[in-house]
Amino acid sequence: MSFLELRQVEYCYSKKRDPVVTDINLKLDQKTITALVGPNGSGKTTLTRLMIGVLQPVKGDIYLAGRPLKDYTLAQVGGLIGYVFQNPDLQLFCSSVADEIAFGLSRSGHDPQIIREKVDYYLDYFELSKYRGAFPLHLSQGEKQRLAIAAVLAHEPDYLILDEPTIGLDVYRKRLLADHLRKAAASGRGMLLVSHDLAFVDKLADRVITIENGRIQSEHERKGIGICS
Repeated sequence: MSFLELRQVEYCYSKKRDPVVTDINLKLDQKTITALVGPNGSGKTTLTRLMIGVLQPVKGDIYLAGRPLKDYTLAQVGGLIGYVFQNPDLQLFCSSVADEIAFGLSRSGHDPQIIREKVDYYLDYFELSKYRGAFPLHLSQGEKQRLAIAAVLAHEPDYLILDEPTIGLDVYRKRLLADHLRKAAASGRGMLLVSHDLAFVDKLADRVITIENGRIQSEHERKGIGICS
């Protein structure tokens, strides 16, 4: 059974006549790193927001873990799918960097000691330790991006959707992110990478889907690349 499945999905914004995405049939599995690529305006971000229930399709159906997505609350979807926005400002809301990483863990009822250990680990891994008490929105763009990714990864969701995760990251930090995503995939967390960074995609993805003008144009399987390279 696919973790996420889209069947004949179509979506259009109310003020536009033509659909932004149409005739989308797609299955996404765990233990697989899938990349979604395509030009600006092709419908990539719209498609991911349909996957997490922020947008509702005008046609077709979406299933999450075998159940219709519409049967879940947004909070329930958030517990299963970790989403990293293209603009980190949209998901940073806590008063400190440490609290940002701890938030999802606290909501999930983790033991306080486990939360402290995970916060320390992700602050160190993404080189944010010196900003522990800083206000997140005062960080640089690259630092905010790393924090948004760390906060999602710390929660250890069943599936990850990352929209342009390498924006603002240098080569070294892209490598750190790639290493962590490989480990996440190897532990059974599937993920969808939406990216224009084709070099990053080439190193990680074992499946590449191209979308243009709101339609899937091609799909290439590259088994074993993401986890083993």
